[in-house]
Amino acid sequence: MNIYKINDVKELIEGNSYVGRGIVIGKSEDGEKACFAYFIMGRSANSRNRVFVEKGDEVTIYPFDESKVEDPSLIIYSPIRKTGNHVIVTNGNQTDTVYDALQAGGTFSGALTTREFEPDSPNFTPRISGMLTFENNDFTYEMSILKSIDAEGSDCCRFTYSYPSKAGLGHFIHTYICDGNPIPTFCGEPERVAVPNCIDKFTSDIWNALDENNKISLYVRYIDLKTGAVENRMINKNVK
Repeated sequence: MNIYKINDVKELIEGNSYVGRGIVIGKSEDGEKACFAYFIMGRSANSRNRVFVEKGDEVTIYPFDESKVEDPSLIIYSPIRKTGNHVIVTNGNQTDTVYDALQAGGTFSGALTTREFEPDSPNFTPRISGMLTFENNDFTYEMSILKSIDAEGSDCCRFTYSYPSKAGLGHFIHTYICDGNPIPTFCGEPERVAVPNCIDKFTSDIWNALDENNKISLYVRYIDLKTGAVENRMINKNVK
């Protein structure tokens, strides 16, 4: 087993009907750009009734059809926010928890000690989070998963991973291993994936690999480390 293998993100997703929500963070192959992606999938009508809306540096999820909203508590949130030299990306309202903690002088990992997995028994969906921190024309990043310690949801396990940025390397974390009932949660360290120089290739590789029936939205951002120039791509299945 090659623990240092860098995988093609397409191969980690293709043929898997439900990887849930996913975060990829890394550096482009030429070493010039910070890159991240966030996608959501859904099995229920409530989950599928969503779109990403970009507002400046931030992204918020809204209902596509407000008349069909059943429970807004776990589907409407801001997955991407920026404060200072940090960009936060998560799969829930813990984005705001991290944002508020940083504003008060706290840390990414410290903020997440106050949160736990989602209360959606029997799945107990993990909360996955990432943060890029920019300094001296480069960046580091952290990733986290908060997951149930057992099938009963009796307590929360918290795992945080810290990475230097390396050209062509990214890490991919997602909420589920595959579909199921209950849905099995992601296990182990975030997966090592290749990050191409081209944002369009990265976007299409992820979007086209996601299950056609269950994919909902994808957002990708590349940030030039020298100039700070930002390039974004956003796909909403519900918006033609």
